[in-house]
Amino acid sequence: MASQGSIVGELPWSGQSLGEARVSAAWRDTKFGPFWEQTVDMPKPAPSLHGEIETDLLIIGGGFTGLWAAINAKQQQPERDVVLLEGETCGHGGSGRNGGFCLSSLTHTAENGVARFREEMPVIERLGLENHSALLNDVEELGIECDLERAGFLLVAVDERQTEGFAAKAGLLRELGHDVELLDAEQTRAKVASPLYEGAVLQRSGSATLNPLKLVLGLRQAALDLGVELFEHTPATDIRDLGAGLRVYSPRGRVDAGKVLLATNAFPPLLREIGRYVVPVYDYVLVTEPLSAEQLDELGWKNRHAMEDGGNEFHYYRLTPDNRILWGGFGAVYGGRVNPAIEDRDEMFQMLAHNFFINFPQLSDLKFTHRWAGAIDTCSRVSVFFGSAFAGRLRYAAGYTGLGVGASRFGGRVALDLLDGRQNEATHLSLVRKMPVPFPPEPIRRAVIEFTMNRLEAADRAGGRQGIWLRTLDRLGLGFQS
Repeated sequence: MASQGSIVGELPWSGQSLGEARVSAAWRDTKFGPFWEQTVDMPKPAPSLHGEIETDLLIIGGGFTGLWAAINAKQQQPERDVVLLEGETCGHGGSGRNGGFCLSSLTHTAENGVARFREEMPVIERLGLENHSALLNDVEELGIECDLERAGFLLVAVDERQTEGFAAKAGLLRELGHDVELLDAEQTRAKVASPLYEGAVLQRSGSATLNPLKLVLGLRQAALDLGVELFEHTPATDIRDLGAGLRVYSPRGRVDAGKVLLATNAFPPLLREIGRYVVPVYDYVLVTEPLSAEQLDELGWKNRHAMEDGGNEFHYYRLTPDNRILWGGFGAVYGGRVNPAIEDRDEMFQMLAHNFFINFPQLSDLKFTHRWAGAIDTCSRVSVFFGSAFAGRLRYAAGYTGLGVGASRFGGRVALDLLDGRQNEATHLSLVRKMPVPFPPEPIRRAVIEFTMNRLEAADRAGGRQGIWLRTLDRLGLGFQS
């Protein structure tokens, strides 16, 4: 992640001088808004809540976590009344505007998981792979058309020093049950042609790409078909304890519920304590025009792997079904709160375009068509956590830190298990039982986050070697490592 004031790192992206006017011309005429919106016919919004209603289970948040939880709740107990409140429309937040990388990891990376849950990691990774397989099956059984591709995941080194840990990474993934292959520079460039690539780890298991907005809308329809009562444009504004249940207020109504599941992620939490653990960090994305057959042939990428580079600050990228390149990441902005004004920042899109043309110089004439940004629900351990309030009558899952497309199915189901008092292998994990280290209050929070971003940049420039600040954070359990 980059701080607001730092746009291009020193290795390798600023090692070449590109005409900034030419770079700017490639993205200046882009449409502002997620590319995925042009691929769907948006349904008519559900009605907003007016008046007073009662329900067995109230779910707040119409993204992946809330929708998976709603579907699971009705599948388990079809007779249970389930109401879902969404402040905008389903998928308006991160669930409908992410890159569409559906990976099996529940801990963001295997290394992050081992650092925090070493003894449990074989179980956690197995559960992640099982969840990923079940998600793909659910998509098929629910009849959701979301451009699902069972593509592998290619982690590439864009600097020779990044390859130093790749053999250990591949070995750890194999240990945890994955199908992986370690590639040298020639093998990597044969898969995708970039002069920067010095090697890669190819992970064939637990990886897919999809259209996230189509998935959200498919889950929305599945929930409605199962009898979930949905209210959109209905923000939850307050919550009160009734003793036997909870009362949740919205601008023109209220819901009395026996149980409540919160799934608001980066957005301002109804339960104030969640704000101690989650901060919104903005991520930026560009999408190109469709590549011609000649451009695709020159580029390679025949296996259509989802891709990411190996820096602390990293780019992620993939092909869309119509052969555009979605290119995001590297820079990030901490705004203190969810704030749409942060989403359209010229310097971030200029940085993205600049780095794209260094990565793919053979595509120098390509133009971008769409630009957008979205808030990532970041927590200190960079993976989902679970909490409770009101004597367990309210549960929540949050903190996916950008890897929630797959993990949110797990998060929604586990939060519901906790709410219903079901004991199983997942609910006994430290991953589920332990909270992350909270962030400090403002203004210390901003200073810590921005200084940490600065130190991550410095670590990339030093070939991945961490300074004393990052090592100290790791010891304290404040893992800003991607």
